[in-house]
Amino acid sequence: MNIVVLDGFTLNPGDLSWEELKAIGPCAIYDRTLPAALAERAAAADILLTNKTELAGAAIQNLPSLKYIGVLATGTNVVDLAAARARGIPVTNVPAYGTKSVAQLTFALLLELAQHAGHHAQTVREGRWTRSADFCYWDFPLVELDGLTLGIVGLGRIGRAVADLGAAFGMKVLAAAHSVSGVLPFVRLVEMDDLFRESDVVSLHCPLTPQTANLVNARRLSLMKPTAFLLNTSRGLLVDQAALADALNSGRIAGAALDVLATEPPPADNPLLTAPNCIITPHLAWATRAARSRLINIAVENVRAFLQGTPINLVN
Repeated sequence: MNIVVLDGFTLNPGDLSWEELKAIGPCAIYDRTLPAALAERAAAADILLTNKTELAGAAIQNLPSLKYIGVLATGTNVVDLAAARARGIPVTNVPAYGTKSVAQLTFALLLELAQHAGHHAQTVREGRWTRSADFCYWDFPLVELDGLTLGIVGLGRIGRAVADLGAAFGMKVLAAAHSVSGVLPFVRLVEMDDLFRESDVVSLHCPLTPQTANLVNARRLSLMKPTAFLLNTSRGLLVDQAALADALNSGRIAGAALDVLATEPPPADNPLLTAPNCIITPHLAWATRAARSRLINIAVENVRAFLQGTPINLVN
């Protein structure tokens, strides 16, 4: 079985090993694959692994050797699942590998909004404290999380992990979720609009669906407290970016921190890049070494299970 990895660099820039995958069979690993190179690189692939390289229906139909598609991520919107199903090609993903890492970055972003530690540390390096007339200074309101209300949209694995962290910081936790299993006893379930009204921090942890696209829009932003923060470590298209930029520029909300945007990398004219008190990180919540190591291990197990005739983590 010929194995082709279309875009392995972000998953493994060199600090992990592909040896377990290579042990399964002949393996070609590309750092990145542009659309023009897809057909040639995938032509002889029996097993095709992709992270963000799109496999549209036409591409799947034109790869006669293809028997299996593995997505090196949890989200599978890069693959035309219906086209794969029509050809009898199983598609798998890698669920739950990054739960703790994403929850960790969610709170790293919140703490930066609350304390601006990075900003103040940079001003010290630039010599400002040395020149200061006072023993201390701060450029933003410093916010204590204890007693504030954390509203979580989506109470899956990551949402529950974030809820645990919120409770550890002494926050009251609300959640809005379409389906809930194993609700934590300290979480109060509310309607979506009530969550936006009552929360001091709104954190998004739901999948992107037709129902959740632009879930955070001008109307919902207008419900938020002027002191509230918005966090998004889920999917960029959950947020109407222009509406959020307007809310930040007008002081309608106090701040936002985002690890995902609608288009990645973002164009230079994305209005959030210049919006005040808007922290943006480059989609790195998933990318701790521990999480990426788990991802590779699960992806390899997915391939092995397929070859043994007992596929796991099927999404189609």
